[in-house]
Amino acid sequence: MSPRHPYRRTFIALLAAIVLGGLAATPAAAEPGGDTGDEGSSANPTLNSVLESTSRKWSEANDLLNASVKHQGELAAQLQATEARLAVIQDQVAAIAAAAYRTGPLTTFAALMDAKTPDSFAERAGSINEIAHHNNNLLHQAKQLRDDQAAQKKALDGEIATQQEQKRIIEQQKKDAEKALAQAGGPSRGFVTANLPLANPVPRNANGSLPKESCSVKDPTTSGCLTPRTLHAMQEAQKDGFKRFVSCYRPSGPYEHPKGRACDFSVQTKPGFGGVATGDDYTYGTTLATYFVKNADRLGVMYVIWFKQVWTPTVGWHHYSGVAGDPSSDHTNHVHLSIL
Repeated sequence: MSPRHPYRRTFIALLAAIVLGGLAATPAAAEPGGDTGDEGSSANPTLNSVLESTSRKWSEANDLLNASVKHQGELAAQLQATEARLAVIQDQVAAIAAAAYRTGPLTTFAALMDAKTPDSFAERAGSINEIAHHNNNLLHQAKQLRDDQAAQKKALDGEIATQQEQKRIIEQQKKDAEKALAQAGGPSRGFVTANLPLANPVPRNANGSLPKESCSVKDPTTSGCLTPRTLHAMQEAQKDGFKRFVSCYRPSGPYEHPKGRACDFSVQTKPGFGGVATGDDYTYGTTLATYFVKNADRLGVMYVIWFKQVWTPTVGWHHYSGVAGDPSSDHTNHVHLSIL
C-alpha cells in the first residue's frame, strides 16, 4: 500500500462494513423476479384486525354452541330415563293409594290385635314394618324423581337459551366479517380437493373450547417462537406430506407472525418463495390450503389465505388481495395460515 495514502486501508474496511451491513439488513429474493414472502406493509391492518376478531369470537361461540348441544342431548337422555322411572314409581304409589281407599287405613294396633298366637303377632309386626318401609321408600323415590325431573327441565331450558345467544353471536360475527371482506371482494368459489388426510386434533378444554396459549415454544423455521398449537399445525401438515419451505415467526409485520400464531408455506420446491405459482406449484398450494380448511376445527385454524382468496370459519372463501399487488401480498406464491 502506498505511503501516500495512509487512510486508504481504513476507508476500504469501512466501505466493506457498510456494504456487508446493507446486504445483511436487506432480505434476499428467493429467486430472480420473486420476493421473500413477507407481506409487510401491503396488508390491510383493519381487515387483518377484523379477521382475527371475528374468527376468534365466532370460534369461541361455535365451541360453546357445540358443547351446549352435546350437553342438551345428555340432559334429554337423563330426563327420559327419569320420567320412565317416575312412571313406574307413580303406578306403584297409585296402587297403594287405591288399596287404602278400598279397605281403609290398616292401623298397627288393629293388625296386631288380630294375631292368634305370639308367633303370628311377631310376623304381623315384621310385615307391618316392612310394608311401611317399602311405601315410605316409594314415596321418597317419587319425590326425588320429581325434583330431578324439574331440575333437568330447567337445565334444558338453560341450554336452549345458551344456544340462542351463541347463534346470535355467530350471526353477528358473520355479518362483521362479510362487511370487512367487502372491501377486498365478495364471496368466491374457493378451492376443493378431495381425499385429504385428517390431522391429529389439538387439545381442548372440557367444554370444547381452545385453551389460551402464548408464544412459548421454539420455532424450528426461525430463531423466534410459536404457540404450541401453531407448531402442531405445521408439524401435522409436514407429517401429511407438505414438506416444502416454510417460515413462521417474524418480529414485526402484519397478521399473527409476531405473535407466533402464523406460518407462510412456500409452494415452490426450492427454499424461498419466488413468483406467481403455476402448474405443480399451484396444485400444491391449492391442496395445502384445502388441507387446512378441512382440518380447521382439528387444528384451531383462524384463517387461510391463498392465491388472492381468504378462508375463514365465519364466512368461508372470499376474494382477497394485498395493497402492493406482488406475489407475496397477493399470496400467489405461498399459503398463509393463522391459528387461533
